[in-house]
Amino acid sequence: MRAGRPTRNAPHRSALSLAFLIIFLDILGLGLLLPVLPLLVLAGPDRVIPDGWSTGDGFILLGLLAAAYPMLQFFSSPILGQLSDRFGRKPVLAVSLAGTAVGYALFAYAIVTKNIPLLFLSRMIDGVSAGNISVAQAVIADVSPAEQRTRNFGFIGAAFGLGFIIGPFIGSKLASPGLDIFGLFTTPAWFGAATVFGAAALLAVLNLTVLIYKLPETHVKKHRVHTDITRPFHNIRLAASLPGLNVLFPVLFLYFAGFTLFTTFFQLNLAERLDFSPSSVGNYFAFLGLSVVLTQLLVTPRIARRVSNSSVLRWALPGAGVGLLALILTDDVRLVLLFTPLFAVLNGLARANGTALVSSLAGAKAQGRVLGINSSVQALAQAIPLAVGGFLAAIAVTLPIFVAAGCMMLAGVVFVSWFHAPKPTYE
Repeated sequence: MRAGRPTRNAPHRSALSLAFLIIFLDILGLGLLLPVLPLLVLAGPDRVIPDGWSTGDGFILLGLLAAAYPMLQFFSSPILGQLSDRFGRKPVLAVSLAGTAVGYALFAYAIVTKNIPLLFLSRMIDGVSAGNISVAQAVIADVSPAEQRTRNFGFIGAAFGLGFIIGPFIGSKLASPGLDIFGLFTTPAWFGAATVFGAAALLAVLNLTVLIYKLPETHVKKHRVHTDITRPFHNIRLAASLPGLNVLFPVLFLYFAGFTLFTTFFQLNLAERLDFSPSSVGNYFAFLGLSVVLTQLLVTPRIARRVSNSSVLRWALPGAGVGLLALILTDDVRLVLLFTPLFAVLNGLARANGTALVSSLAGAKAQGRVLGINSSVQALAQAIPLAVGGFLAAIAVTLPIFVAAGCMMLAGVVFVSWFHAPKPTYE
């Protein structure tokens, strides 16, 4: 059966705007957490690792803890994609966001009690319920004409960027007790890492409220789909057999592996090598997010009108790796700030054009299924490098970033060497 598209009178523009808002609020919640991660393993009141553990042991724990979320997401996201094709986007998004709120709240409590098993359980709950971004992407695909798909997926990148502007900035302040905020007030003494996760839980609840009361259902012609719990493994096998996508998915695996290592371990580099405080880390990621937003609002739409997705990826993927190398090879804060917009532009173009190319190859009837496969690939691209990244950081705090740059450059080499776009046939 043909996948559900909105009826002629459905509020397409409203659905599109609200999908962007849902993605923005979700990324805002994730952005809140970025400055907090070093606090869990470095010396200070928020340190959760037991006395006697080394900093290297803490890095290994951090990598395994970060990997718990995407590993569970690997299993759950394809199933949520199937359920969204069967029951609609809205109910699946609602369940996903409710799980996100519970996961964040439990993590905040685990930080206060320094309960490491509960830390893992909370991230696993959040991982099982993950899928809100991929389902929201399906909403956008539902209402986007083919000629506007790249532009609209570029706006997703802008939502990511906005979340990374506001989220890290606010999160770094929520994690810093006694911090003067522009001379207006001083943060309370009880602020800390747990405060940030509590705020993320409240954001998830806000996101859920917006969804329930405002988002129209965009997948109106639902059809019965057999829910296959082995779908994650089937997806990986299928990803290797679809013409065009069988090259694109490994390319995106390498790219997202590099980006995940960057977002998880670069703040450790800022704290250890450049002596950044949590507030400074938040300011840095806000600057990075601003660069991404400007890229997606000003650069991506203009390039999309003139250059194909595949042509952009040929230089954006390896370029992002080179930009990341430039960031890690200098200990001069001024050069780090100079190279950051370059990395952000190339990274933003790679993300938007990669997702748009996956969607364009899927065809109208397979958006949920193919984007679900894409989510599986991304989840593995997060889980595997994160599990290994902690061990790499224990050897040298810069090593995960060098590996990240290598992954991005290798993604470009694979894409240039082997990708040839077929017609959409996965319907």
